[in-house]
Amino acid sequence: MRSHPDDIPTSRPDRAARRALLRTALGGGVGLALGARPAEAATTVDDPRPTTPDAALRELARGNRRWRTRHQTHPHETTADRRAAVLGQRPFALVLGCIDSRVPPELVFDQGLGDLMTVRSAGEVLDEAVLGSIAYGVLELGIPLVVVLGHQSCGAVSAAVHADETGERPPAHIDYLTERIRPAINRNQSGSARIDATITANVRLVRSRLAAEPDLAAEVEAGRLAIVGARYELDSQLVHRIA
Repeated sequence: MRSHPDDIPTSRPDRAARRALLRTALGGGVGLALGARPAEAATTVDDPRPTTPDAALRELARGNRRWRTRHQTHPHETTADRRAAVLGQRPFALVLGCIDSRVPPELVFDQGLGDLMTVRSAGEVLDEAVLGSIAYGVLELGIPLVVVLGHQSCGAVSAAVHADETGERPPAHIDYLTERIRPAINRNQSGSARIDATITANVRLVRSRLAAEPDLAAEVEAGRLAIVGARYELDSQLVHRIA
């Protein structure tokens, strides 16, 4: 599904120049076709990977169904797949998820080598490295789908709520994370309900921030990209969309 039109700013005229700069900075002098669009980076003529936002969403839903019903297929792990991966990559979705060890995107969506580009930070917190990684996947590899994936019992969100309620400052760099999650805190709830509601609100906040990025918004407006929010429930292993 497409993002709401209100989430789509107007693209800026120097987009092509910035894309060229991004390709130079991230691609360097490497000979592999890291900067190619999907059709150019294809390793086989019959590669079934999705190429549209809707098709990518359907494939992730099918994969999660296999995972939670214990019918995983572990795709793209053969010797031929490993050899083909040397020539280039064609991920069909990018998942921005939490660092939580219980939520590995390739497992919960039952995907294999080269299927997903994953970017992970505690609480899906955005910084320049995360934004640059997402921009590279979308603008240079032509990925048609970005999923912001929160999850039940998120420790980073719990830490942000605790810091907000007590005024205690978390140690080391954890404070950086809690401050960026703080705007999503749901103050209409209390206790564990507040944490759970904030997990969902944080996904919405991160998704809206990504949708406001001019270059990503231009891809959404052109129909080449969807940016969606979702939650993974640890107890049921279900991934469900957040409206």
